[in-house]
Amino acid sequence: MKLNKYLFITALAGTTLAGCADLDTAPKGNTITADQKAEVVAENPEMVSASVTGITSMFSIYENTSGNHNDFGYPSVMLFTDSRGIDLVGMDVGYNWFSYGLDLNDGALTHTNCNSVIFRTLYNQIYTANSVAGIIDANTDDPTLQFYLAQALAIRAFDYFNLAQLYQFTYEGNEDAPCVPLITEANADDAAANGAPRATVGDVYTQIMTDLNKAVDLLRASSFRRADKRYVSLEVALGLRARVELVMQNWGAAATDAQEVINSGAATPISIEEASKPGFKDMNEKDWLWGIYIAETDRVVTSGIVNWISHMGSLNYGYASVGAWRRINSTLYNLISVSDARKGWWLGPDATSPNLTAEQQDYLTNDAEAPAYTQVKFAPYKDEVYTSTNANDVPLMRVEEMYYILAEAQAMGGNPAQGAATLQSFTQTYRDPAYTCSGASASSVQDAVWVQRRIELWGEGISFFDLMRLRKGVDRPSTGWATMDSNMPQYNFRILDTKADERAAIEQVKAGKGSSTGEPINALIFQIPEREVQSNPGISEGDNNLGAPILEPVN
Repeated sequence: MKLNKYLFITALAGTTLAGCADLDTAPKGNTITADQKAEVVAENPEMVSASVTGITSMFSIYENTSGNHNDFGYPSVMLFTDSRGIDLVGMDVGYNWFSYGLDLNDGALTHTNCNSVIFRTLYNQIYTANSVAGIIDANTDDPTLQFYLAQALAIRAFDYFNLAQLYQFTYEGNEDAPCVPLITEANADDAAANGAPRATVGDVYTQIMTDLNKAVDLLRASSFRRADKRYVSLEVALGLRARVELVMQNWGAAATDAQEVINSGAATPISIEEASKPGFKDMNEKDWLWGIYIAETDRVVTSGIVNWISHMGSLNYGYASVGAWRRINSTLYNLISVSDARKGWWLGPDATSPNLTAEQQDYLTNDAEAPAYTQVKFAPYKDEVYTSTNANDVPLMRVEEMYYILAEAQAMGGNPAQGAATLQSFTQTYRDPAYTCSGASASSVQDAVWVQRRIELWGEGISFFDLMRLRKGVDRPSTGWATMDSNMPQYNFRILDTKADERAAIEQVKAGKGSSTGEPINALIFQIPEREVQSNPGISEGDNNLGAPILEPVN
């Protein structure tokens, strides 16, 4: 009989990293029970504060799961997923630690450098959240405890939402398909001892919505306010719920939540002028709702290069600036109007950008020799060109996303004209005064929103999830991939993922065939990692997603 060591070890790691030694150990060194912990917390709510801070600190951890330079918490997940898609082009060079997504075989059960890192990173945080949720009375009326419990529930929902979108196809039409093991404070002990099966997509989303609904209610009731944007506010919880509702196609609810976030004034979009220069480095920026706080003393920073901006940034020292450049695909770049401030977020075909200072442009041209289409959206820490202090905060949610959710939900909910007007008004006001949305049908407005999301949210870990929920697949031949790098043609895949052929394609792959378009569609989703399958008695090899054959590029 297998022992569920993987989930169990992950659970222990999450509890340890939560920083709750003050709750785990009695004054004389004896370990106290869960009931005793709950009693202590009820008497002194601040005793759980270290545990809550521990949940947020797990977003950025140095080499926590694999010991590799692409392992630094949730920002690694962002780069892994963006690298699987079509809009963020990663160079095929040795410095690119996220090149595994180029061939779309990074989702294999044996792929430690991507699949296992993603799985363990998200489950580590889930278990830490469970440790907090398990010691706070769900019906507490203490404002501090209400806030702390909301943190655990909202972040747990965030993690399961990401897992659900990576380990199975999108929600609609796949509600009964197997997803991921569902572990909460209610069944954590049993799961550690006896394993946990894959829950259905529907069950996972039910848990996600239950957690988010409770978090919203708690944050509405609580008078406790967050110290900074690393914590979940009411607006963040609403924003998370709007994201989930968009995937579930609950259009009216998504629009309502997005509108409330916009109306709250908790964050405001950056202006055209502010968008006309590199930025997105500090969670105190006015459009950020939620972010990962990075301190200069954090191990990911003192490492020099094992951090998000090292792998993403073009204007600072790191892996990207010595050859692993992050670039936009040329087709998407060409869709951006010259009147749009965001066109300068990337170098043009002549490797220049109007958004750069003379110093920044000189460095990229003469020192770094950055190629065309290289990103300059993300500024270096403290705007210091070629700084080696990579302490940039990482964006998790910006208010601009809420406008896109609102526009899409309005259009798909039965009012395309209203959705088009929302999109046009936002874009003209904050990005491109000359923009017009010509879409008249719901689907055409949705596609127009998608293009704007691809531009605005580029590099923020959202693009691959959009491909999955919109069933766009991965179509690189139409984006200029093969012409951007002499080493790129072998990654020029076209995998279509439409509602009509999604499930049929899986059955065809089982029979040793490709999808209806000739490609193995299951390359889009991840397999449950081998280590988990071997150690979790609730999952057998036959319970796993199908593996993807080696893909053949399109010539």
